Amino acid sequence: MSFPSDLEIARSVKPRPILEVAHELGYHDDEVELYGSSKAKVTIEGIERLEAERPRGKYVLVTAISPTPLGEGKSTTTVGLAQGLNRIGKKAVVALRQPSLGPVFGIKGGAAGGGYSQVIPMEDFNLHLTGDVHAIGAAHNLAAAFVDNHIHHGNALGIDANNVLWPRVLDISDRALREIVIGLGGKDNGYPRQTQFVITVASEVMAILALAKDLKDLRARLGRIVLATKRDGTPITAEDLKVAGSMAVLLKDAIKPNLMQTLEGGAAFVHCGPFANIAHGNNSILADRAALVGADVLVTEAGFGADMGAEKFMDIKCRASGLKPDAAVIVATVRALKMHGGVGRIVAGKPLDPALLESNPEGVRKGAVNLAKQIENMRLYGVPVVVAINIFPTDTAEEIAVIREVALAAGARDAVEARHFTDGGKGAEALAHAVWAAAEVGSPEFHLLYPDELPLKAKIEAIATQIYGADGVDYSPAANKALAQYEAMGYSSLPICMAKTQYSLSHDAKLLGAPKGFRIPVREVRLYAGAGFVTPILGDMRTMPGLNSRPGGEKIDIDDDGNVVGLF
Repeated sequence: MSFPSDLEIARSVKPRPILEVAHELGYHDDEVELYGSSKAKVTIEGIERLEAERPRGKYVLVTAISPTPLGEGKSTTTVGLAQGLNRIGKKAVVALRQPSLGPVFGIKGGAAGGGYSQVIPMEDFNLHLTGDVHAIGAAHNLAAAFVDNHIHHGNALGIDANNVLWPRVLDISDRALREIVIGLGGKDNGYPRQTQFVITVASEVMAILALAKDLKDLRARLGRIVLATKRDGTPITAEDLKVAGSMAVLLKDAIKPNLMQTLEGGAAFVHCGPFANIAHGNNSILADRAALVGADVLVTEAGFGADMGAEKFMDIKCRASGLKPDAAVIVATVRALKMHGGVGRIVAGKPLDPALLESNPEGVRKGAVNLAKQIENMRLYGVPVVVAINIFPTDTAEEIAVIREVALAAGARDAVEARHFTDGGKGAEALAHAVWAAAEVGSPEFHLLYPDELPLKAKIEAIATQIYGADGVDYSPAANKALAQYEAMGYSSLPICMAKTQYSLSHDAKLLGAPKGFRIPVREVRLYAGAGFVTPILGDMRTMPGLNSRPGGEKIDIDDDGNVVGLF
């Protein structure tokens, strides 16, 4: 018998009433806003009440090696670990990002986990949920409309039409919108200028929602967004254009974390969905706070490898929240480490290369330099590391032994096999014991990679050399100009949010393993003053993805009974 699909597994379980899940976390009825019987939002007032009444639980971050195009089960491991912790007697909650419709209908698929370690209902998780992403898109595009409208009606603020910094957004992958011209058709249709669309999850508004501590902070951050400049370089903010208040109104419900549940009935918060390659790659601070006061331990994830979402978790999210992680889990797979070792090739949408299915301990050892570097990256912050070896049926004992040997030699506290995909929480019990032991030790020496007062270039170079292993950084003339402008504007104290490929520790997806002898090219630099960071764009990275030749949306449909089919 074939293994059931994720959607079939998700539908085989009847969700518990979500109000019951909320009560177990300590939330009162008036602090829970129901969206049907299986999902809800919790209020900020409820979070703050529980914070005043209860201690925080342990804070565990799940990250990974540099992934393949198929992903290596990080979200699945996050859910499975939480289920495993519940099985060993710890009250555990999981926190995930909400997926973008771009990947859902593209090549990567959804992000609810997989197999017997998922968040349910799976269709709701992947499709719209409570409408937060649409609210973010509306708020962002309202600001874009205000900019063009202001220029059309006389431009009293003196906006430089050649330096409008605010694009438009769409939550669908569409490469045709990367570079566009708007305002054609005469003066009644605005003024012609070149601009672009970015995917909604890369919007600064998404980042702001994920980093805001409450509604007041959200409103203040929205007001600080720099939409354009005057000809002398003076910033024009959303507050200047009097649009920040309306943006906040559109987001007043979206700021509340969404509560769902795992297949095994444990609580799961799903809130915000920034990509880790082009944004900061973490769910919201509010979701983490909502979970930490209702549980012994929160298992939260950061996007892609430890050089990406986890670095941003530490240097951006923890800097904003004041929280610190007690442990980090790095997910690794045999097949991904083989690929990093030069064995086979993984192409999304195509069958696995047969070479990846053959036992090759030496290929694993060669590629495990990537794992060793990612362990080193987490230890740079003073955080204890456990490696989760996400097991596939073709993995051999010899290959698994190599991963464990390399992980321990690199400084991991433990490296544990996990079979949560096929066995749910039971398959993650050993991992749960190892992670709990690490979290109890905690990270008393936790520190950030760089201080606020370091210049922007020095921060960029700290990430490039210490996290990526680069020899240095090269800046384009446009990048140099932007960095000088942002420092002159008074933004030098902001942290850095790098935008680069997720497939390599470097800027070049072809450089696998732990490359040496490379330099990081910074093509351009963008200011996200409301979110509170500066984003260098490395190499050829784009902030609007494109669909592949056979997008996943080709398989998604409605059957004769009205059920969604084809989600993965």
